[in-house]
Amino acid sequence: MTLPALPFAASFMHPLMMFGLLAAGGYSMFLGIKAKKVRTGTPEQRKALLPGKFAQRHYRWGSLILAVMVTGMIGGMAVTYINNGKLFVGPHLLVGLAMTGMIALAASLAPFMQQGNVIARKAHVGLNMGTLTLFLWQAVSGMEIVNKIWVNR
Repeated sequence: MTLPALPFAASFMHPLMMFGLLAAGGYSMFLGIKAKKVRTGTPEQRKALLPGKFAQRHYRWGSLILAVMVTGMIGGMAVTYINNGKLFVGPHLLVGLAMTGMIALAASLAPFMQQGNVIARKAHVGLNMGTLTLFLWQAVSGMEIVNKIWVNR
């Protein structure tokens, strides 16, 4: 059974979502840095930063990023499969799967961090910094894929 091809524009939903997600990841990192400053800063710094509710905002943005990452990954794979009858197993797909696993692991550490576990906090930061670094590479490799789709339309 073959599936009918999705409209050409559907091929660009995944890249648009992912660029938005990359920007959201940068913003969430900013919020996380501010939240750390609330925990570790001087009493004056903490007092000035507390009204910003950076930890709560970081947590909310992180939850949104996890949800969009998972749905965007599944959506990108679905559009590729529907339009081509197969997935192209290569670095872009494999790194995307790894990133989704990394961000899920980072999110799962939140309860431990709330209990003050320093190792969980360091692992959370490391996983998310690794994810953002891979995300920058994904943007480049993804644009190569978008270019191929555009040229072969």
